[in-house]
Amino acid sequence: MKESLTKVSSISIISPVYGAEGMIEELVNRVSKSVSAICEEYEIILVEDNSPDSSWAEMERVSNENPRVKSIKLSKNFGQHYAITAGLDVAHGDWIVVMDCDLQDKPEEIPNLLNKAMQGYDIVLARRIERQDNFFVRITSLFFYKILSYLTGTTQDHTVANFGIYSKKVIEVIRQMREPIRYFPTMVKWVGFERAYQDVLHGERERGSSGYNFNKRLRLAVDIMLAFSNKPLLLTVKLGLLISISSFIISLIVLIFALLGKYTVSGYASMMMSIWFLSGLIIFILGINGLYLSKVFDGVKSRPIYIITKSINL
Repeated sequence: MKESLTKVSSISIISPVYGAEGMIEELVNRVSKSVSAICEEYEIILVEDNSPDSSWAEMERVSNENPRVKSIKLSKNFGQHYAITAGLDVAHGDWIVVMDCDLQDKPEEIPNLLNKAMQGYDIVLARRIERQDNFFVRITSLFFYKILSYLTGTTQDHTVANFGIYSKKVIEVIRQMREPIRYFPTMVKWVGFERAYQDVLHGERERGSSGYNFNKRLRLAVDIMLAFSNKPLLLTVKLGLLISISSFIISLIVLIFALLGKYTVSGYASMMMSIWFLSGLIIFILGINGLYLSKVFDGVKSRPIYIITKSINL
């Protein structure tokens, strides 16, 4: 028996756009078809993150033909999670859906997410049953989430990304978070509220390739670590304590051997190894402190999180 669809008063669908000129129209058509069955008042907010192709021209055309489609163009490539923030700031729906533009997040799953939310949840995250990415993307993604989980001291699920539905009160809290380093899933995790997971089908990428390569994922992991965790600083303290204990034990052994007359000539090799090792360790610890300090510096400048150059239907 087919499950009945829950209906709500208004929904906003936000999708950051990058390298998607051939997918905009299909994205809008499929979202409209899925959402119109559960809501009469809806808006589709597309945020172009200074894409290198003709995505903006296609967004202009679609927005001029459909007043429900609101298009935003950023002044430069700020990043996916900054584009999501720009969309959240203008969304008016009682429920907000965040999804990627490449159609791997299937618009047909939106009613299922809403039905789950109506069971008493403020957040319903889409859990991809089987990722339809190539082997390299799956491996780098898994590696990324493992590192992120360890460095932030949190549990990160590689089957869950941005795709989900969020109540208005959740988004209002996230809007208040204006820190310069943005990572939407971690921000959602931090705010709390009642949440659930909904298994969804993951679509295959029909055009283009992922904008996240290994280097971008690594930089993102470092930024998230610095913004949401002090674990690296705690690790350096533990490492320093371990070295101090080891040095004390080694020094005690050396002293005993010296008193017993076991040493006749001081060891040049051991001295040089100690100098290089400790010097490298000191520079490494200073580097971690410097990274945190640089993020504090970026924060106190209070620059805009994003800059909008053009908009349609806002």
